[in-house]
Amino acid sequence: MIDTWIRGGTVIDGTGAPRVRADVAIHAGRIVAVGAVHEDARQTIDAESCVVAPGFVDLHTHYDAQLLWDGTASPSPLHGVTTVVGGNCGFGLAPVTPDGAGYLARLLARVEGISLEALEQALDWRWSSFASYLTRFEGRLAVNAGFLCGHSALRRAVMGGRATGSEASLSELEAMRRLLGASLAEGALGFSTSLSPTHHDGEGNPVPSRAASRAELVALAAETGRHPGTTLEGIVPGCLRGFSAEEIDLLSELSLVADRAINWNLLSIDARRPELHRSQLDAASVAAERGARIVALTLPCTPSVRLSFVSGAILDGLPGWREVLALPVGERLRALADSPTRSRLAAGAASPEAGVLRNLARWERLEIAETFAAANRGLAGRTVGEVAAERGAAPFDALLDVVIADQLRTGLVPPAPPDLDELRHERAQVWLDERTVLGGSDAGAHLDVMCAAVYPTHLLAHGVREHGLLSLEEAVHQLTDVPARLYGLERRGRIAPGWHGDLVVFDPDRVAPRGEETRADLPAGAPRLFAGADGIERVLVNGETIVERGVFASARPGRVLRSGLDTETVVARSARQTSGTPSDRS
Repeated sequence: MIDTWIRGGTVIDGTGAPRVRADVAIHAGRIVAVGAVHEDARQTIDAESCVVAPGFVDLHTHYDAQLLWDGTASPSPLHGVTTVVGGNCGFGLAPVTPDGAGYLARLLARVEGISLEALEQALDWRWSSFASYLTRFEGRLAVNAGFLCGHSALRRAVMGGRATGSEASLSELEAMRRLLGASLAEGALGFSTSLSPTHHDGEGNPVPSRAASRAELVALAAETGRHPGTTLEGIVPGCLRGFSAEEIDLLSELSLVADRAINWNLLSIDARRPELHRSQLDAASVAAERGARIVALTLPCTPSVRLSFVSGAILDGLPGWREVLALPVGERLRALADSPTRSRLAAGAASPEAGVLRNLARWERLEIAETFAAANRGLAGRTVGEVAAERGAAPFDALLDVVIADQLRTGLVPPAPPDLDELRHERAQVWLDERTVLGGSDAGAHLDVMCAAVYPTHLLAHGVREHGLLSLEEAVHQLTDVPARLYGLERRGRIAPGWHGDLVVFDPDRVAPRGEETRADLPAGAPRLFAGADGIERVLVNGETIVERGVFASARPGRVLRSGLDTETVVARSARQTSGTPSDRS
C-alpha cells in the first residue's frame, strides 16, 4: 500500500517536457510512480482540473530568523514554494559568538527590515556553530530549508568589533577560512558576501563584509570550492548601477577559484534604461569565456514597494541619504526641514551614482498611501505632484512637508513601471536566458516595504495565463528544475520516480496572488506586509501536505538541507555556457 495517490491531474514534471495526464504515487516521502496507479493508498488526493508540478524553489530568501519561530516560512508555501535558501547577501545568524548576537540582530533589523523587537523576543541564541544552528530546525520545518554561510556573520565571529571597517590580518583571515570550512563541513550550502553600498549595520556603518580585501574574498571562495555540494552568492555595487570591468573580473575570479557558479541579486529590467540589464547580462558572457559562471537572479514581477522615512529602507541607498536617515527621529525631522539639507538630498537622489534608485527622484509620481497627522487628512490616495501643485510648492519640498507633519510615518508607494508589450516580451526573454534564474524574492525580509514571495503565482497568473509570454511547461521549469539544478539540490525540482515528494497542485485558471495586507503577527506584535494566493489547492513537502487551499496544515515534514548530503557538486566549468540565447533545456 502506498501513502498518497494524487489522481486525475495534469502532470508537468519540471523538465520542460509537455504536460501529460497522469497519476502520481508517493510512499515514504518519495515519488514511486508517475502514470496509472493501481495500488491502494492511505490517502487519495483528487487533482481533476488541476496541474501537478514540482514544488517551487526560492534560492534567495532571508528566513534565517523567521524559521526559528515560524516553521511554515509563511507566506511562501501559499504560493507553491517547498524549498527555501537563506543566508544570502553575507547575512545570517551563524556562526556566532556571545558578544556578536546582539550585533547580528541589529544588523538584520537594519539591512533586512525585520523588527528588532521581534528578533529580541524570539531569538534565544542557544547556538554558536553552524551545526548547532541547523540543529535548531530539525523537526520544526514545513518546508525544506538550507542556508549559506554569510560573510558578515563569519567576520564578526572571528574579528569581533574589528569586523566593521577593518581589513583582516593574516591570522584573522586564516581563522575565517578555517571557520568557513567547518561551517561548510557542517552543512552550510555555500558562501555569501556583499560589497553593496546600500548595506549598513544597526549602527549605520557599512556591514562587515564591505571591509574585505580582494585577497580575503578569493581565499574564502577557494575554501568553498574544497567542499562538495557548495555554491557562491555575492552582491557588488554594479548589481545596482551596472558592472565595471573590475567587478566582472572579481566575480569571475571568485567563480574560477571555487569552480562554482556565483549568483547575484537582483537583475531589474527598466524600460527607461534597457541598456543596463543587457550590459549586466553581458558580464556572464565575459565570465563564460574565462570558464567562470555568473548567474543573475531576476523576478517575473516588479514588487510593490512601500517607502517610509521611519525605517529609511531603500531610501537610504540614495547617495548622501544614509547619514540623515540614521539620525535620531528629532534630529532627522530638523534635518529634513533644513533647506540646504533638502537640496543636498535632492541632488544625491538625482545623481548617476544613484543607479536604478534614481527613478525614485521623480517625486511627483509617488503616491501617498497612508497619513497620520490632521494636517495631512485627505491626502491618502493622491500623488505628491497633485499635493505640490495644490500647495504651490516643488514636489520634493511638498513631500518632506507631509512627511514631517506625520512625524516621518507617511506611507509612500512608487508608481509601477510601464507594462509595455515590448517590455513584457523582453522580460520573458530574460527569464528564459541561460544567464538568469528566477528568484530573488528576499522573502522573510523587508517586511515593512514589500512582499515579493508572490512571484511564483504572479508568473503563472500574468506571465502565462494573462499575457502568454511563455508556456505553462516552461514557467514550471523555471520555477523548479532550473534553480534546483543551479544549487545541485539532490532529487528535487522534478516529478520522477525516486525523487522527493515536493509537489504543488494548482488550478491554472485561478492561480494568482492576492493583494497585500498588513498583519501584526510577528513576535512582539510587530507588523509585516503579507499576501496569500488563490488557486493553490495543495502543497506537499516530502510527501506530506503542508498547505491545503490557503491554510497551513500542522505537519512539519521539511528537511534541513546540508551541503554534500542533500546537494551534489555543480562545477562552473561543467555548466553549459551560452551567449545568452533563450533556454532550450528539456
